[in-house]
Amino acid sequence: MTIQTNTSNHYLHLNLYSGVLFGLGLVAFFDEVVFHQLLHWHHFYDKSTTSVGLVSDGLFHAFSWFATIASLFLFANLRRKKALYLKRWFGGLLLGAGIFQLYDGTVQHKWLKLHQIRYNVDPLPYDLTWNITATVMTLIGIILLFKTRNRSGQIEQ
Repeated sequence: MTIQTNTSNHYLHLNLYSGVLFGLGLVAFFDEVVFHQLLHWHHFYDKSTTSVGLVSDGLFHAFSWFATIASLFLFANLRRKKALYLKRWFGGLLLGAGIFQLYDGTVQHKWLKLHQIRYNVDPLPYDLTWNITATVMTLIGIILLFKTRNRSGQIEQ
């Protein structure tokens, strides 16, 4: 099905933004629940007391929640307007998830040293797994977005 509209590029961008926000929210939520709450490997900010770490986790969790909710409002709006392009949306999701995870693994873990993935172990296998996974998600997202870019003013479903 092809939708011809003067605002098709607008919808392509909204599909991308919704996917990116959902990817950010999803990975942040997963990180928060698994590594912060269930495994107790680290807090968002580990350079202070446990109480400060818990507050930073709460702020991080709020960020992931709001990003996810905002993305779902955009998603619902795209569905309502019959302008949802799932392949592009998934490309945005993988791009958002990958970029967030790569940012977390390089900037927050290594440059700013806000926290490590895990303490009291050799961090190299964790860092490699974290950053390679992030890079793969980012690359697949970029490929999907490249394949779904619009040159003709049409959105292909």
